[in-house]
Amino acid sequence: MRQSLKGILYLVCLLLPLVMQAQHKTFSGRVTDVNGNPLPGASVSIQKTKQGAITNTEGRFEISAPEGATLVVNFTGFKSRNIKLTGDAALAIVLEEDVAKLDEIVVTGLATTVKRRNAANAVASVSAKELTGVAPAQTFDAALSGKITGANIVANSGAPGGGLSIKLRGVSSVFGTTQPLYVIDGVIVSNRITSTGTNVVTSAQGGGRITSTQDNATSRIADINPQDIENVEILKGASASAIYGSQASAGVVIITTKKGKAGTTKVNVSQDMGFITARHLMGMKTLTDAQITARRWNVGLYRAAQQAGKLYDYEKEIYGNTGFLRNTSFTASGGTEKTTFLFSAGMRKEEGIIQNTGYANNNLRLNVNHRVSDRIKVGITSSYTNSSSDRGITNNDNTGVSIGVQLASMRPYRELHPNDKGQYPNPLNGNNILQTIALMKNNEKINRVISGINLDATLQQSDVSITKLVARGGVDFYNHKSQLLFPAILHLETAAGTGGRNVQGNTNDLNTSWAAFLVNTLSAKQLSFVTTAGLTHEYGSYDQLLNVASQLVGEETSGGQASSVSAQQTRYLFRNDGIFLQEEIALKEFLNFTAGVRFDRSTNNGDYKKFNVYPKANMSWNISKMGNWENRTVNDLKFRIAYGESSGFPTFNSRFTVLPGMSIGGRPGSLIGITLGDADIQSERQTELEGGMDISFLNGKINLEATLYNKVIKDLLVAANFPASSGFTNHWVNAGSLRNRGLELGLRTIPVDNKFLRWNSTLNFWFNRSKVTKLNVPSFDQGDAFGANYGTFFIEEGKSATQILAFNDDGNLQQYGDLEPDYQLSFYNELTFLKNISLRFLLHARKGSSNVNLSQLLQDYGGTSPDWDVPDKGGNPTGLVRSGQPYRYVQDASYLRFREIALYYRLPVICRHIQNIRLGVSANNFITWTPYKGYDPEVSNFGAGFGAGVDVAPYPASKRLQFHLSLDF
Repeated sequence: MRQSLKGILYLVCLLLPLVMQAQHKTFSGRVTDVNGNPLPGASVSIQKTKQGAITNTEGRFEISAPEGATLVVNFTGFKSRNIKLTGDAALAIVLEEDVAKLDEIVVTGLATTVKRRNAANAVASVSAKELTGVAPAQTFDAALSGKITGANIVANSGAPGGGLSIKLRGVSSVFGTTQPLYVIDGVIVSNRITSTGTNVVTSAQGGGRITSTQDNATSRIADINPQDIENVEILKGASASAIYGSQASAGVVIITTKKGKAGTTKVNVSQDMGFITARHLMGMKTLTDAQITARRWNVGLYRAAQQAGKLYDYEKEIYGNTGFLRNTSFTASGGTEKTTFLFSAGMRKEEGIIQNTGYANNNLRLNVNHRVSDRIKVGITSSYTNSSSDRGITNNDNTGVSIGVQLASMRPYRELHPNDKGQYPNPLNGNNILQTIALMKNNEKINRVISGINLDATLQQSDVSITKLVARGGVDFYNHKSQLLFPAILHLETAAGTGGRNVQGNTNDLNTSWAAFLVNTLSAKQLSFVTTAGLTHEYGSYDQLLNVASQLVGEETSGGQASSVSAQQTRYLFRNDGIFLQEEIALKEFLNFTAGVRFDRSTNNGDYKKFNVYPKANMSWNISKMGNWENRTVNDLKFRIAYGESSGFPTFNSRFTVLPGMSIGGRPGSLIGITLGDADIQSERQTELEGGMDISFLNGKINLEATLYNKVIKDLLVAANFPASSGFTNHWVNAGSLRNRGLELGLRTIPVDNKFLRWNSTLNFWFNRSKVTKLNVPSFDQGDAFGANYGTFFIEEGKSATQILAFNDDGNLQQYGDLEPDYQLSFYNELTFLKNISLRFLLHARKGSSNVNLSQLLQDYGGTSPDWDVPDKGGNPTGLVRSGQPYRYVQDASYLRFREIALYYRLPVICRHIQNIRLGVSANNFITWTPYKGYDPEVSNFGAGFGAGVDVAPYPASKRLQFHLSLDF
């Protein structure tokens, strides 16, 4: 009996594979686009199972599945297809381009995604082609300009190395966080702006401070190599960004880097070269004796210099240089069905338009994805960046050091050039700007590592249910070294009696994060449920040490060789912990409902033990997927509504009363600051309701997205006045509410599509209106400008949060402008001729925004503004009249700009080892129409905070012309 049982078991083991083989068949096929081109790397899977395959370089695949199963085919940028497996014939699968982006995957939770056709939030998306495929910008943040509906993006200055202010759907705070959170491949990264101590020399913010918000510092997100990026998603409102809770008050930018695909290893080598010039110069003109006298210049010196051929256009000499740029990149990617990889390396070097300024960036990236088994996938992303920025000395200045401030009052007849011995003449004001440019140094060096690991493990699987563990962790660390050197030989150092100054900074910024989630998908015939529960944790440590050395010995520049040395240290530590719960319910494909909640606590909050609660809920209703839709014109029609809450952390100064260091009787001590902190200060709470409609016509050739939103910020953080008898001048309180309302429209079309010409076009239109709905303290000057004489941001109940007020002729405050534009519009087009020639361009318009143009104020006082002596209606010099009525410096900063334009040509391949050769030429910011009387209407000298739009002698904006060569092997 026992022997018979063994024999039966043995026979079953022999027959089992045959039985399984009888149940499953091997299906093969090829995936192509509508033109018959293979699509390597396409995902082929069996619906409701973990079985899958990847197409090879010829688009072919094989997969084992039972007959009658449904095959799901996906490829980025194309519409998904579901195919029922029957018969033995090879499958010829053709995918159509997803022009409407309805099958594009967008984020709905910390561990879940959804196709755009079913999403209930307005999520802006920027692809790799849109980001860098037209006219590559210098930095990642600059590459976003004009490409995000609902965003107001302004450059802090034109200095090399980047630095932009990005505000999504209006200002989210007056004194708190106004910049979005950045997440790269699941790793939360720092965008902290680190002061380099230029305030020591410029006294831009005065008060004996070393650091300042006005010292032209760089946003650290500029370190990211834009060519490494596959896609950028922008969660603009609280209804989407609520998944990040207390860090998401200003929105979230989610960056996904490029990954390898299975198949033959592909290699790309590309080389860009080009030129950088000033976008616009004011120019110099020949003057009459009367004009010279009116400007209060010396007629005799002017004429003598003119006769000697020594009448100099210093603006052109300083800002009129042509910088050379080069960018070399190498990428290799490939792998097997189990393991894929991508390795990239890049070297970028750019010269600035001012002598001895420039930017260099060297970067490495390695991304590896490995399928351990059918149930476990692991992905590792890692990058290293080494960058160096020489930014010169520009922007606001109260000591006459800044290049722009000096240039505003520079007489063209003054001799500043060195003699044959290299000695610079000492001008009357003690500052020779040519000497300053040649000998001073303002350098920032960055070494940065961002690395993350992602785990996706299937814990349970059945016909109706799948449970996954999704986990990720990462680290972002950078070391920032800065040096600001003004050697003793400079005339300005002699005049100031400082004997040379050397400010050296060393900053370490460490951010770590991890998150773990359980995700269960339960599928019935008509309903599906996706349940997510998880934990998150973030830790951050910031430590900056600035050493200020003055009275340098001889030509020594070492801080150890100075007779006076002082130091300032700034340290921050924080820890965030979160709990996230979310439920997603889908009825077939036409009704989707999501509800979630996040619980957050942080040492950044007043009560670090308290969990703040951030709920979210949204719903989408796709009428065209209800089963009885027969409209041939309208292919897809969806309505959506969403609600969410988030917040921003209180500032450090609002929680604690700062104790400045002070020497008392030669001994170290501390003073009590004049601003009183509040240990119980509350976060600024944000709630948002948005609704919208998405329509797709004519098989995806016309697609319209429309979104309305209402965002309310409560418990507004304000520094209120305090009775002087208390010993403090003001104290921090939660004292108001702020509202933003706006409209966002997007229209994507294919006007022409035939074998000769394909034309893709995207038109975006958006505007935002802010209003201070409640203010429990008296109206106040926000403090980010120069007071009401010239134009200031004034916070007043019932008025726009970004209004600009100034004194009128009667001495009363009057609104003369608003930082928020009336509207913005972008128009992107790609025209492809005969499949090989591509013309791409991006037009960007901003209407109604205002700047406070204090650069022109300086020029008027110095007599150097181009229109200074143009007579006004009364026959008086325009510059003289304007300087007597300061409100005239609040000026219209509207513009229409060819932000990017490029022409590319794909050569016929004549070598079997080269798959693709592409040549191109492109231009950035080459043509701008604007009424603004400055170097550029996009300017924000006071950094990335609330008060953008203040123009004080910045580094002029530049335009770029580039030539491109790309080879694929």
